[in-house]
Amino acid sequence: MSISENIAEVRERLTAAARRATRSPEDIALMAVSKTFPPERIREAYDAGLRLFGENRVQEFAGKAAVLADLLDAEWHMIGHLQTNKAGRAAELFGAVDSVDSLKLAEKLDAAARALGKKLSVLIEVNVGGEAAKSGVSPDLPELENLLLAAPRLERLAFRGLMAVPPFTDDPEAARPFFRRLRELRDTIAARTLPGVSMDVLSMGMSHDFEVAIEEGSSCVRVGTAIFGERAKT
Repeated sequence: MSISENIAEVRERLTAAARRATRSPEDIALMAVSKTFPPERIREAYDAGLRLFGENRVQEFAGKAAVLADLLDAEWHMIGHLQTNKAGRAAELFGAVDSVDSLKLAEKLDAAARALGKKLSVLIEVNVGGEAAKSGVSPDLPELENLLLAAPRLERLAFRGLMAVPPFTDDPEAARPFFRRLRELRDTIAARTLPGVSMDVLSMGMSHDFEVAIEEGSSCVRVGTAIFGERAKT
């Protein structure tokens, strides 16, 4: 199937999942995860109507950015783990960083955005499964609270919500408790109406489990393989 056909199929699945959850499909953003895929494949997805793209590595996207600069209304999000020493370059290349996992990183991004004269949207990445090999703040440790309370002074960052990657399983249903936990955490934070913090975005769900994520409240699903096909092994 072509990329445009894949996108049409993903949108059908997205719409069906939204209706099962009595939600409007228009309230759920479809992000194409374009890491490892060349600019021409990204352009195909753009031509098929997608405008939201996620990349995992600063250096990789830096090599694509100039070729894709004419896609003026495309949104480029950093969704992979970001080292603090690459915060400046990430702030240049991306309009949003969806994987903020420490106060130190947030401070670096804020300083970089200030120097660039821009406002950077961010999501806090939460390690909902407590996996040692994964990045993200623990919902039970002070780092999350420190980030939330620092928001008012990080004036060049717009805290918009939460992101998570649950423990991988072949069974999408096994991810449901983790999606639910993230939604409940988001609701708890939102109820506090903290200054400088919005909780409008709940980014969760990928190619194999995004329908369950939508049923549990996701407002942005990050889909790569189901749109672009299998990635070459790196």
